[in-house]
Amino acid sequence: MIAPEQIMTVWETFDDFPMETLTKVWYFDKAKKKQREVALMKEHRAQYGITGNCFDLAYWLLDEFKRSGVKAYPIGHDLHTEDAHVAVVAVDERGRRYLCDLGDQWIQPVLIDSECEDYSNEKLDGFFPGARIQVSPHDEQLTVLYERPNGKVSKQVYDTRVVEMGEFKRAAEHSQHLIKPVPLLECRVPFKEETAHWEFYNWSSFMSTTEGLYNEPDLTSIEEWTARIHKRTGYDELFVLEVLEIYNKRRSVERR
Repeated sequence: MIAPEQIMTVWETFDDFPMETLTKVWYFDKAKKKQREVALMKEHRAQYGITGNCFDLAYWLLDEFKRSGVKAYPIGHDLHTEDAHVAVVAVDERGRRYLCDLGDQWIQPVLIDSECEDYSNEKLDGFFPGARIQVSPHDEQLTVLYERPNGKVSKQVYDTRVVEMGEFKRAAEHSQHLIKPVPLLECRVPFKEETAHWEFYNWSSFMSTTEGLYNEPDLTSIEEWTARIHKRTGYDELFVLEVLEIYNKRRSVERR
């Protein structure tokens, strides 16, 4: 179920890339076209340490696969809505397909072709932070079950049909115009002998591990949140402070 070296070599360059909406808010008033090209994303990464949302990450990953000679294409569901989500399918030299989802912060890609001899419908460790997964492809859909340490099981269904690049870019631009009132940031972090999932959402933060969920103490100031996010991500502190102040102003307006 593990992707071959050619795919993994590209994927691992994104190991420390969070998925977040902070960059979307920060960039919103800086240009008429909201979806950044890969070259600009790389400049922002070098300057501020930042990444972007699921569209940014998929766009960037597709570009890196292309540069490395790996066939890959975008997939997605609920495009042009607030529930839109995109990922990437990479194809190895033998034609086997692998789901690559940086937006949901997977640890590594997973094989999605049930006819392959390496495919397994068993519950698997090491693919998703804080959960075992079970992959079940059917026609043009892929169902993934996530089993948490407390026994709770959640489900996600992927549409594995190719999204044409023109449509992908239009959906990406639409997504970058949708500004939600609360900040979101997710990243993979080391925890003991595993890779855990750390999330900052709506002014709370917590970590998901195979031992369970760890809620972190609430903070009361923008400066404290800036320090915590910087520690987890390495993001430029002035950048984080600026974005959190934008979100905080939005929160203050809503409370009136």
